[in-house]
Amino acid sequence: MPLFMTSLDDVDEDNEQIQALRALAYEGTRAEIAENFRKQGNECVSEKNYIDARKFYAQATEALNSPQTEPVENEEEEERKEKAIAEACHANSALCNLQMKNYASCQRDCAAALRLNPDNIKAWYRAASACLAIDKLPEALDACENGLLRDSNNASLKALLTRIENRRDHLDALTKARREREAGLALDQATLKQALHTRGILARQTDDPPDMEDAVVGLDRPRDYKSTLHFPVLFLYPREAQSDLVKAVTEEESLGPHLELMLPPPWDTAGAYHPDNVDCYMETRPGGLIKAGKKVKLLQLLKRGPVDIVDGLVKVYVVPRADVAAWIEDFKKRQRK
Repeated sequence: MPLFMTSLDDVDEDNEQIQALRALAYEGTRAEIAENFRKQGNECVSEKNYIDARKFYAQATEALNSPQTEPVENEEEEERKEKAIAEACHANSALCNLQMKNYASCQRDCAAALRLNPDNIKAWYRAASACLAIDKLPEALDACENGLLRDSNNASLKALLTRIENRRDHLDALTKARREREAGLALDQATLKQALHTRGILARQTDDPPDMEDAVVGLDRPRDYKSTLHFPVLFLYPREAQSDLVKAVTEEESLGPHLELMLPPPWDTAGAYHPDNVDCYMETRPGGLIKAGKKVKLLQLLKRGPVDIVDGLVKVYVVPRADVAAWIEDFKKRQRK
């Protein structure tokens, strides 16, 4: 195959001249055949045609592994040539794979080149580059340092070593920050758990908690269990299928002031919802109801009683006093089902 033919695509498989040229490409000793393919691969690399270049390098190594069909004058010299060509093809194939982001293949090519010649600086450089690209930093450092052991003044390896060390330091900093953040969150949760326990407030999680975003049970000072607790409170209007969410109600607050701010709601065209003519109820663990006094502090409603906080949310049913009896009966029927 002539040197100017550097593409393996779009050729006429039935063209006799092409077939003849291909036959010529396989004439000569293994080293001569492989060298021809290597040169064509190099031409493709110079044109940044890495796909075809890699194919030519593969053909070269395949030729080197084929039976010898031509007589060889000096077997020792021929073996030396074959080894040099194989090394170059593996190293250059590594370059192609590196450019194509085939990092695992690049590492395999580098390993093959280095088995033939541990002093191949380009192979060490490309192996380190491939490892860096996929954040295999210990391997990248090892490859880079091996290269520098053999060429301590190599500018490319020195620059690569700096990049690897910078990446390592960056990832170490991210890991440290993540661990500190996780430890802080764990401490916050432990403090919150202690705060709930010392107040006699029970909390539990279901398998399908709602997405509350930033509405969560918390402490004014997350690391001080004695600081003020606050809770998201969902006011439900079951007779109207409506609701209001107050993201933070402190343990010292009562429900009444919040009802005064929310009632009457804009959807209450009948005027049934006024702070003075509604009652509040909370569901108990056994599935019953207790009346929640509108002037009672939230802490008193939650502590050491049958009410617990489910999925970090306090639920309060708001019902017009005139409808309470009917609503409670409906609630009991639903619970019995």
